[in-house]
Amino acid sequence: MLMMKNMMMKSLVMASAFFISAGAMAAQEISKDEAKNYTEVGTVSTSGTFTDPKDAKDELSKLADEKGGKYYVITSARVEGKVQGTATVYK
Repeated sequence: MLMMKNMMMKSLVMASAFFISAGAMAAQEISKDEAKNYTEVGTVSTSGTFTDPKDAKDELSKLADEKGGKYYVITSARVEGKVQGTATVYK
């Protein structure tokens, strides 16, 4: 029983470390001025299903990652019951 508990604890620690390191690699929001130092790789848009602006920013960051970017600049945001946003992605 103790051995099984230790294995479960090690698994939880490893999973936590993975998610923490994955989060550390998320694309970062930068200013338009900072973006002048990077190469544009495209644009991304949120799904518009969020009520919290932080969740929309998290999705923009994730989408920027998927597009191969390290940075993004929010170019528009709208709140009409749900939060929507678009961003230009840079690397």
